[in-house]
Amino acid sequence: MWPNYQFHVPEEKRVRYIVHADAKNEADDQFTLAHILMTDKLDVRGIIAGHFKEGNNGRYPDNGTAQASLDEVNLILDLMGLAGQYRVFKGAEEGIPDEHTPIVTDAARFIIEEAMKDDPRPLFIGMQGAITDLACAILMEPAICERMTCIWIGGGDYPAGAEEFNLMSDIHAANVVFSSSMPLWQVPTGTYKQFAVSLAELQVRVRPYGKIGQYLFDQMVTLNTKLANLSHWPHGETWCLGDEGVICALLEDRERTGGYTMMDAPRFAPDMKYIQGTSHRKIRVYHTMDARLDLEDLYAKLMINFPK
Repeated sequence: MWPNYQFHVPEEKRVRYIVHADAKNEADDQFTLAHILMTDKLDVRGIIAGHFKEGNNGRYPDNGTAQASLDEVNLILDLMGLAGQYRVFKGAEEGIPDEHTPIVTDAARFIIEEAMKDDPRPLFIGMQGAITDLACAILMEPAICERMTCIWIGGGDYPAGAEEFNLMSDIHAANVVFSSSMPLWQVPTGTYKQFAVSLAELQVRVRPYGKIGQYLFDQMVTLNTKLANLSHWPHGETWCLGDEGVICALLEDRERTGGYTMMDAPRFAPDMKYIQGTSHRKIRVYHTMDARLDLEDLYAKLMINFPK
């Protein structure tokens, strides 16, 4: 619990939560990780550092992107004064080879361990990148599907679908999860892009607040400059904190149903388009999220916990 809050989250309202982040892929995972760790509604049981092998482009050694994410997770914990306070695991360094063969890691074992605990509180896992490690856990122990809910940032917009980075990183794994019985809340491209921010906004609302605030802003500005030669992204003066969808889904009024649609779970073709008519189970697909609620909550928690 953070000591500066003048409010208390009743234990009955808290949920168990597993963080999964490809934390060194670009610049938004770090914001969401910090936000999650400052949110008392979430009893964070562990943090998994995921791969981004398909988008590495030579930035890190082959089969080294999960390690890069792990190093970044530990840096964020250190900047927040939380080093050593959470269990941290490195996930698989690449996608699964097919829909039947898991990559056995401590991260996948941890998901199974937490899901199978005798704890009446609901368990959520927020997947901020490739969904590899959850798919591995499902293949290793299918019984976890009845004991937890996945929130995934990924997939193209409906009805057709399209190329999307988190999906591209492991299409086989996405098919494993979508074909399973695990409750699934999907935040596709057009929805996670609702968390748009400007760099000027972040300079005022994030950078002044502690070592963590300065780092969050500075690493984004550095990457914004480093990637300037790319024509399509980033956009020069704005960014998308798309991973905020995982926490927004749990901050929003649970009786608010206007922001999502219950849909038949599709499969994914090799070109990342949706294949409909393959499942009779429903998943929650968000089309609108309360970005104002979410971003203002992030800014307020930084100001309260890391005052100037």
